[in-house]
Amino acid sequence: MTAREPDPAPPPGRTDGVRLAIRRLIASQALLPGDKLPSIRQLARERAVSPSTVAEAYDRLAAEGLIRPRPGAGFYVAAALPPAVSEVSAPTTRAVDPFWVSRQSLDAARGTLRPGCGWLPPDWMPLAAIRRALRAAAKTDEATLLEYGSTRGSLALRRLLVRGLAGEGIAAGPENLLLTSSGTQAIDLICRHVVRPGDTVLVDDPCYFNFRALLQAHAVRIVGVPYTPAGPDVAAFEAALAAHRPRLYLTNSALHNPTGATLSPHTAHRLLAAAAAQDLIIVEDEIFADFEPERSVRLAALDGLNRVIRIGSFSKTLSASIRCGYIAARPELAEALVDLQLATGFGGPSPLAAELVFRTLSEGGYYRHLGSLRGRLARRRREVGAELARCGLQAWTLPRGGFYLWCRLPDGRDASEVAQRALQQGIVLAPGNVFSVSLAASDFLRFNVTQTTPPVLDFLQRACAEPAFRQAAR
Repeated sequence: MTAREPDPAPPPGRTDGVRLAIRRLIASQALLPGDKLPSIRQLARERAVSPSTVAEAYDRLAAEGLIRPRPGAGFYVAAALPPAVSEVSAPTTRAVDPFWVSRQSLDAARGTLRPGCGWLPPDWMPLAAIRRALRAAAKTDEATLLEYGSTRGSLALRRLLVRGLAGEGIAAGPENLLLTSSGTQAIDLICRHVVRPGDTVLVDDPCYFNFRALLQAHAVRIVGVPYTPAGPDVAAFEAALAAHRPRLYLTNSALHNPTGATLSPHTAHRLLAAAAAQDLIIVEDEIFADFEPERSVRLAALDGLNRVIRIGSFSKTLSASIRCGYIAARPELAEALVDLQLATGFGGPSPLAAELVFRTLSEGGYYRHLGSLRGRLARRRREVGAELARCGLQAWTLPRGGFYLWCRLPDGRDASEVAQRALQQGIVLAPGNVFSVSLAASDFLRFNVTQTTPPVLDFLQRACAEPAFRQAAR
């Protein structure tokens, strides 16, 4: 597969023209380290540009480290040119572990296909609304643009989140919430506060692979509970509580990652009863909730933020670049997490990020976008599901919403082997065992339907038909 050629660069403006001319002279050694550059006025006359254009070009060259100003003496070529910096690609030969998909997806070269990644393509996102929010935020007060934020984060955004919780029947106030730099940071703060090295934490099996990576960083024991289309296997959950006395349980109630399944009311009630009996804290990750066509049962709503901590972020529905998450918890726990966030990061998310999220969520166009997005995703899930079936892959369940399909390869093929072969073709897949604590998903792949394009399907068609792929151990 060949990457798309980059678009031709536009012709440089006057400032860039001056800057590039000086760079060429330095690169060709027509100007050597220590040589003095023409004065601003002299170079402006020679190139028929304004002195301000030359001054800006010199400032940019100084910022690049190519030239050095000497007060009262002018500008000189730097004594040593800075080393060239190039992008470092993710190693392709490392083990296929919970970090593998993240590194391959985030560090992918331009033109790489990423059906294993966990975000929507740019043309599925509310870019126009984000641009409007950026223009408005540029005119906001100086404190938002220049200063640290408050310890709990933007009050306006927290009030908006409180109204959303009220719509679920969760009685909460701004004191129940704190903003964080991301959903992952929210989980990290909770783990720092609740668990210690050697403690046991429950996760679903399979679960979001970064749950595993983050918990490994906290040196805890990770125990997986088999997941069913209605939620975790309750009998296995109760047995794990009795056997391991875990401190924490991490889960997605709505549109579970990676399976796309939805928690049933019966399962939810039994989970909460078991958690209460063993004094277990539950972290409910709501990052996919807005993709649901109709809201399903939530542990936080049933529990009232007593032992359930709600976390979320806006990276899937709004922007992965605007880093902002939140935690909703009982007030005394939220207060402790505020202190911990101060100790580890001196505050929550950037006030500018919170302002952008608030402005985008506050306008009606964002919710119209969500409604359109749900319909578009439903069509895409059906189309990609049918195409994958024709390749021999079968969906484990049919999700109510979202953009994931959790599919089994035919004939017990090894998903990690398929993923390694795909990477050689410029395709990043998400093999099942990166999600599985027990490594029981060796013949599964998680597909992002918005990123699963015809070239990906062509590769899968060949992969599933080729006998050379070794079979997964049974």
